[in-house]
Amino acid sequence: MKLDGIIIIEDNSTMRMGIEETLRRDNHNTVSFDNGVTALNHFKKYPAQLAIIDLKMEPMNGIAVLGKIKEISSQTEVLMISAYGTVEDAVKSMHLGAADFMTKPFSPDELRIRVKKIYEKIYSSQKIEVLIEQNKLLETELSKGYEEIIGESASMQKIFSLIDQIAQKDSTVLIQGESGTGKELAARAIHNKSMRSENPFIKINCGALNDNLLESELFGHEKGAFTGAIKQKKGRFELADKGTLFLDEIGDISTTMQVKLLRIIQEGEFERVGGEYTSKTDVRIIAATNKNLHKLIAEGKFREDLYYRLSVIPIVIPSLRERKDDIHILVDYFLQKSAVKNVIDKKIIENEGLKLLSDYSWPGNIRELENLIERLSVISTDKVISSESLARHLFSNTEAATSFDNLPLEEAMYNFEKSLIVQAMKKAEGVKNRAAKILGIGTSVLYYKLEKFGLM
Repeated sequence: MKLDGIIIIEDNSTMRMGIEETLRRDNHNTVSFDNGVTALNHFKKYPAQLAIIDLKMEPMNGIAVLGKIKEISSQTEVLMISAYGTVEDAVKSMHLGAADFMTKPFSPDELRIRVKKIYEKIYSSQKIEVLIEQNKLLETELSKGYEEIIGESASMQKIFSLIDQIAQKDSTVLIQGESGTGKELAARAIHNKSMRSENPFIKINCGALNDNLLESELFGHEKGAFTGAIKQKKGRFELADKGTLFLDEIGDISTTMQVKLLRIIQEGEFERVGGEYTSKTDVRIIAATNKNLHKLIAEGKFREDLYYRLSVIPIVIPSLRERKDDIHILVDYFLQKSAVKNVIDKKIIENEGLKLLSDYSWPGNIRELENLIERLSVISTDKVISSESLARHLFSNTEAATSFDNLPLEEAMYNFEKSLIVQAMKKAEGVKNRAAKILGIGTSVLYYKLEKFGLM
């Protein structure tokens, strides 16, 4: 619900015109009525930020009008005025939600001061609401932990150099790479090195939501816009204002949503779901995908104009098998991280085990490596993790490096399920909806399992 301007409800024409003139001189948008019934009919269609209501009126008195105003819009602030005001009237008004009570006659300056204080309250409340929503999202992201991008290889040094070069700019960035390569870490690094670093970094996984949910999450919604919309909600674009919005899995959004996204990138304008008013936002957009967008464009599944808007600065994160020189430093980092997280002694992997890690194909990339290292670090009873133990956990039966013979049931089932998911993702060329159909499970279930096995 969009709240705008001031509604004045006063049956004395001289007083009404005086209030209106005073407020208009201060550039307030005002509308006035001489009775509560007519005013409420207007207010239902065009709710105001502030209502100034006379206490003694016919056929509805000010207290009754105040109650109806709050029923229609609980966010509207109310200033009650009366020439016959008593302490009881003031207390009753405040009890019903009035922000202030002023006795006639009053000077234009006194009116301005009272209105200014109420608007300061409105803006403070709105700012706090946005900060609360931003903090919820930031706390969620921070609870997952944040690691710096680790790598000494030539390919990663080029990535670091590019990030340093573009971070201070405001151009949109498209980060491409396989699942688990660290695209989000790259996006965070860009934000942290940018002029927007003091403002929010807001993330949304576009591939995990259907169109209706995605639109509501991106643009927000008004109260009553759909079943379950019990109050107004600010979207990610609004919450990321002056900061960075990270659109993960951008290759999974529908062509309908692509049109809506293109508009906000071009114009910086949007409407909340169920809303009639246009809002503006100032965000830097960083998008990421593991899909081949050129192929999707050729198939008519991704808009070419949106692609060019997103990929002003393209970054391609190499897969782990393309940067195997970094495996040893990543392994050491994850062993240390696991030791701190699980309050255990830091383990060591023998040289033969490190060679096995270097020879592996890593379909789940860095996320798969981290998942494996933490599991080995926790379950190993020895300080040195043997190559035999590592091999049992690393290889699936499809690679014939080991079998499930002599493995505990739980461990064998873990490896088998993981190998099936890896095969399905390869057959589906990384398209999660298609992989889910191959496996006969829901897409949301697949997302859970990909994260479980470190394959996201």
